[in-house]
Amino acid sequence: MSRAITSPGDQSATFVELFFDLVFVFGITQIVGLLHHDLSWAGVGRAVLVFWLVWWAWTQFTWALNAADTTHPFVEFGTLVATAVAFFMAVAIPGSFGVHAVWFATSYVLVRTLGLWIYARVASANPGQAAAVRLFGAASVAGLLAVFAGALFGGPMQTWLWGLAIALDVVAAAIGGRAQHWDIHAEHFAERHGLIVIIALGESLIVAAAGLTGAEFTPNVIAVSFLGVLVACALWWTYFPVAKPELEEALESAAPAVRGSMARDVFSLAHFPMLCGVIAYAVALEEAIAHPGDPLPASGLFALALGLVLFVGGTALAMWRATCGRPVARIAIIVTTAAALSLVSGQPAYVPLAVALAGVALVAFLDERRADRIGS
Repeated sequence: MSRAITSPGDQSATFVELFFDLVFVFGITQIVGLLHHDLSWAGVGRAVLVFWLVWWAWTQFTWALNAADTTHPFVEFGTLVATAVAFFMAVAIPGSFGVHAVWFATSYVLVRTLGLWIYARVASANPGQAAAVRLFGAASVAGLLAVFAGALFGGPMQTWLWGLAIALDVVAAAIGGRAQHWDIHAEHFAERHGLIVIIALGESLIVAAAGLTGAEFTPNVIAVSFLGVLVACALWWTYFPVAKPELEEALESAAPAVRGSMARDVFSLAHFPMLCGVIAYAVALEEAIAHPGDPLPASGLFALALGLVLFVGGTALAMWRATCGRPVARIAIIVTTAAALSLVSGQPAYVPLAVALAGVALVAFLDERRADRIGS
């Protein structure tokens, strides 16, 4: 009897998935480097375009592996091949709008194609899911062609075509999400997204550690580094103890006919700004540690404020879409905190980090209070 390739109901994240994620950790590091060297509007725009493509490659594979038995030899082999290809995609990120544009686009298209191939093979046992995968795959072709064409043209045309590719990806997700036969395993799906969030947050800790390496432990250095780590911990607190379980429970309790669209909106779409927020925070922290006694420049303050708003606000968006209530307090606090950062623009770097810590910690504290009231 041949071994089933579809996912068992109680599957958790496996080692091959974690190994696959390591390449995307490197990709996030590369995006942080892009932004650190060019925080102009054009530089930020290019970084967002590239990161969307990296994110979309990851999230499409996550859907495929959610439906699969990830210990099956075919799935393991396909995932490892995709890991090798994605490695070259990540390596090419710094030159993705230059000498390595075609290399990046080629490896990106290959990763996406491998993910669709695995998904189609896994879904073949379920006619309804197989039809949904074919629909999404067909709708994705235009976006893949736009990415490759943009790399061939280069220059301003590349920016426009890659922007078009993002729009086409969203359209493909909207079309595919209307299908009612997506077999989503909520616990595994939420776990995979939780892991990529914690990996991204870990990147900010790596930034802090790299900045301390070889540096003299002055009071300013210690204060900035310590506060930087505490802000990352507070961001973790705003997501994992309360928000993530609520999102997982909402996905689990959703009717099968709408579970696919909820998974798309809550995780594949709403988690993208959250990770953009972590990247923006890492850029701000890198700048703060590099010049701990100086005020953060305007670009660093903007990156810090934007990072907080995107991460906490993105979580609020996911919670609202998952019908976990209207997180008005969460949004009000983080917007106020971001605005307050402009009032300390001339202060040493540890001051805006302390303001950021106070705001994020307050969000986490109120989440815990709300969870206690619900549980009592």
